[in-house]
Amino acid sequence: MSQVHIIGAGLAGLSAAVRLAAAGRKVSLWEAGPQAGGRCRSYFDEALGCRIDNGNHLLLSGNVAALDYLRLIGSADTLVGPAQPLFPFMDLATGERWTIALDRGRLPFWLFDPARRVPGTRPFDYLGALRLAVAGPEATVDRVLGGAAVLYRRFWQPLAVSVLNTEAEAGAAALLWPVLRQTFGRGGAFCLPLVARDGLSESWVDPALDFLAARGGSMRTGMRGRRLGYTDGRVSELEIGGTTLPVAADDTVILAVPPTVAADLVPGLVAPTEFRPIVNAHFRLRDADSYDAGAVRIIGLVGGTAEWVFHRGPLASVTISAANTLVDLDAEAIAARLWPEVATALGLVPQAMPAYRIVKEKRATFAQTPAQIRRRPPVRTAWRNLYLAGDWTNTGLPATIEGTIRSGASAASCVLENP
Repeated sequence: MSQVHIIGAGLAGLSAAVRLAAAGRKVSLWEAGPQAGGRCRSYFDEALGCRIDNGNHLLLSGNVAALDYLRLIGSADTLVGPAQPLFPFMDLATGERWTIALDRGRLPFWLFDPARRVPGTRPFDYLGALRLAVAGPEATVDRVLGGAAVLYRRFWQPLAVSVLNTEAEAGAAALLWPVLRQTFGRGGAFCLPLVARDGLSESWVDPALDFLAARGGSMRTGMRGRRLGYTDGRVSELEIGGTTLPVAADDTVILAVPPTVAADLVPGLVAPTEFRPIVNAHFRLRDADSYDAGAVRIIGLVGGTAEWVFHRGPLASVTISAANTLVDLDAEAIAARLWPEVATALGLVPQAMPAYRIVKEKRATFAQTPAQIRRRPPVRTAWRNLYLAGDWTNTGLPATIEGTIRSGASAASCVLENP
C-alpha cells in the first residue's frame, strides 16, 4: 500500500494527515519537536499552576475550512463564544467603550445605528472596505483604508494588524479582502467569535492525533527532516532524525514545515524570508475560583500596547501582533507594561500584578507585505511526489488558522488526485 510521509505536525500537517487518513491512505507523520501542534498547542505552566495556550487564536464562524477540520476530527463542539456577533472595544487613551453589534443577516442595518458602530464614524465610512476588492498587489492597508481617520484607528488598523500580523503601513491590503468577504460580507452569523473552551491542544491537536491513530496512521516526535534525496524527478529518500528512509515509487511526501526549513530541503524553492513576531501574555487572576471556566470574554483594545484581551476562567490572556518593538524586552518589562491595560479593560480594582507568563513567537508568521507575498510558492513543486503545506504557501488567505488548515487540505487533495 502506498504511503504518505508528512514532515511537520503543526496544523497544516495535521490537516493534510486527517484528510488523507479519512480517504484510506496510510499516513506517517514526522515532527521535529517534542509534541504536535506547532504554534497551536497547550501545556501546563508551573508558575501559573494551570494549563495555558502558547497563543490566543480567535476563529470566526465564517472560517469554513477550519470548522470542517474540527467537524472531521469530532471536536467542533469544543469551541465556545458569544451567541451574538458582538465585538466590545475600549480606547485606552480616552477610556471610551463601545460594542460593534452586527446583524446576523447579510444586510448591515447596524451601520445606521450610532450605538452599534464605532463612535465618531458615519455609515458610509465603512464603504471604504470595498476598495480592498480592487486593491493592487502593491497597495498597503494604510494606503487603502487610512482615509477615514477615526474608523481607521479604532477598527481597520487593529483588525488588519491582528489578521496580517504585519504593521498596517506595510501589510498587503489585498489579503484583507478574502477575510472580509467570507465573514463580514456574509453577515453576522458568519462573524461569531470562537475560542477553544479547554485549550488549543484539546480542540485542534489531540482529537486529530486520535483520529489518525484510529485509522492506522502513525506520528513520531523528535524526528527532524534533514535531507530529501531526489531521483528522476521525484523524492526517492528521506533523512529523518538519524535514519534514512527509502520513498517507494508510489509514495508521496508533504512538507509542512516553516519556509526556512523547506528552502533548505527543496532545491531552488522561492519562499518568504521575512517574519513578524507575536507576543502573548497570560495573567493568573486572583480569586480564580470565582470565575466561570466556561465563559469567554473578548475585548479589543486601541490606544495602548495590548490589542486583544481574552478572559477565560482564571486567566486573562493578551495578544500583541507585529510585536517588533516588544519582543526583545525581558518578560518582566513586558508584563509590567501590559498588566495595567488588562486590569483597566476588565474593570479590576487597582492591585499588584499577579503571576504571569510571557510567550514569544519570534517568527510567528511571515511578513505579509506585497514583496513577501510574491514569494509564496504553490502547493505543487517541480517534483511529482512532493507537495508543500503551511500558512506561508499561496493559499490566497493571510497566515491564519483558516489559511493553515486550507493549505493542508490542498496538499491532501493533490495527493488524492495524483494517480
